Amino acid sequence: MKKMSPLFNFSLFLFFFLAYSFSMSAAWRTDEEVKEIYELWLEKHGKMNQKNGLLGENDDKRFEIFKDNLKFIDEHNSENRTYKVGLNRFADLTNDEYRSIYLGTKNDPKRRIMKSKNASLRYAFQAADKLPAAVDWRARGAVSPIKDQGNCGSCWAFSTIATVEAINQIRTGELIALSEQELVDCDSSDSGCDGGLMDDAFQFIIANGGIDTEVDYPYKGLNGQCDPSRENSKIVTIDSYEDVPGNNEKALQKAVAHQPVSVAIEASGRALQLYSSGIFTGKCGTELDHGVVIVGYGTENGKDYWIVRNSWGKSWGEEGHFRMERNVIGTDTGKCGIAMEASYPIKYGQNKAKIETKSGAEMVGRSSI
Repeated sequence: MKKMSPLFNFSLFLFFFLAYSFSMSAAWRTDEEVKEIYELWLEKHGKMNQKNGLLGENDDKRFEIFKDNLKFIDEHNSENRTYKVGLNRFADLTNDEYRSIYLGTKNDPKRRIMKSKNASLRYAFQAADKLPAAVDWRARGAVSPIKDQGNCGSCWAFSTIATVEAINQIRTGELIALSEQELVDCDSSDSGCDGGLMDDAFQFIIANGGIDTEVDYPYKGLNGQCDPSRENSKIVTIDSYEDVPGNNEKALQKAVAHQPVSVAIEASGRALQLYSSGIFTGKCGTELDHGVVIVGYGTENGKDYWIVRNSWGKSWGEEGHFRMERNVIGTDTGKCGIAMEASYPIKYGQNKAKIETKSGAEMVGRSSI
């Protein structure tokens, strides 16, 4: 008999996992069943120790956390909701561990008031405005492949870079992967892996005269020393940045219709930690702690949603993205505060580029308008 592959086995267990999820039986899984699922999950996510097949001394603790998360998943998915949770990469983390490692946007109420006062009228919504019913900047080639911030609270840098990559593509037709690590290392207004703000990062790129590529200043997922030789490599520039009028989902929709937009959300809840698919309608507040990017919006079965690009790799959510409920009744902040602190970079023309001639001399290429 042909031996089944680990991937097939995992798919088989996933089938039974979903079947259990919708069961209303009072009995739950045995430890043996959970252990089998756990070991397959370890293998899928590359967490197996080659020597003993497990994680070692912390495995008992991890197993109990995994078991508790699995029970939460089963109970959650047994209810009729617009979204599912599942055994993603965070399934062996407590909610406290998840929050301390992966969330990194600074929450400053005073700054929020200033942002509200200084918000641009560029995308202020007017009653006569006719916006597209759906937008997806991924399909338009303005969004780079999903990236992974690793065990570093640099979500703010990934949010910033994604919107700069997008506006550069919209203005120049060229999608260039840019350097989050340069922001982590060189942006003194922010705190690298310990958190930051997208507006500060936009300001750094403007003051620095541009930012380097990801290829030449690669991501390490650690706080490091600024590399002055690469800091002076200004491959892509922006001219300015602006804030979307706060607490206004229509203004946010208008902005997203024109370009991807950086936003902060409260992502600390367990349901979002273990999110798998669907339109997120779970409980969350407005203590903003995570930077992401809205790359589009749409409607499914009468439910409006935002398409949100995350920075936790493709194994999380819907290939690294999630859909967040849009036009929430009874609140002007948007789901999880998504409409509170939105901002976007501005670019008018081409990049300032230096091109080396065959003789080694430098000449100025295309200039920014």
